[in-house]
Amino acid sequence: MKYFKILFSVFVLVMTLASCNSNKSEKASDELAVYQCPMKCEGEKTYSEAGSCPVCKMDLQPIESEDSKILNENDISDESIFNLTSTWNTEEGEKIQLEDLKGKTLVMVMIYTTCKAACPRLVADMRNIEAKIPETSLKDLRFVLVSIDPETDTPERLKAFAIENFMDGEQWTFLQGTEGSVREFANVLAVKYKQISPMDFSHSNIISVFNTEGELMHQQEGLGVDNKETIETILQLTQ
Repeated sequence: MKYFKILFSVFVLVMTLASCNSNKSEKASDELAVYQCPMKCEGEKTYSEAGSCPVCKMDLQPIESEDSKILNENDISDESIFNLTSTWNTEEGEKIQLEDLKGKTLVMVMIYTTCKAACPRLVADMRNIEAKIPETSLKDLRFVLVSIDPETDTPERLKAFAIENFMDGEQWTFLQGTEGSVREFANVLAVKYKQISPMDFSHSNIISVFNTEGELMHQQEGLGVDNKETIETILQLTQ
């Protein structure tokens, strides 16, 4: 019985806290509400409370306030890679989360720097894509290479690799994660990889394009394939 009373007390506490949070959310929502005459009898004039227009007597209608727009802009969809909260190291030694890349169209690929077969061709494919993008669109793009070998590919190694392959500009980012974060990211991209020797991996060859909200828009699979659709997708997203 004593154990049951403890459980019941905990349940009541949780429900109370949930109710408080709900009330706070409702209050915040009410505070953001803005009303306006549907006929705009008074131009763009707005009201903070519901009521009727003093001119035409029609009910004021809720409209989206600037604060609401800002809140909506900060929302992340369920399909976004920005929901992944792992921390990554860049080739510059900075720590970031994927959400820090928000606002740019992302072209992403998974490689490892000691690869002698597929990865050099994937790197060439990435550079080929970059070469076909007008200078005016490059500022809205970020090319991201994620290592599937985080133990070997330290930020220092990634930086050297970037310089060696002429991928050291502002639009290029290399990421080192943990084994867990890399596996999680690969699963999202449907990239399969497996370590087959101490320094070698078998892996999928996929280049993925994400919009500014981190939602997957296109994938290019294979090596040296026609990248027309990839380029078209990128240009549409950066217009």
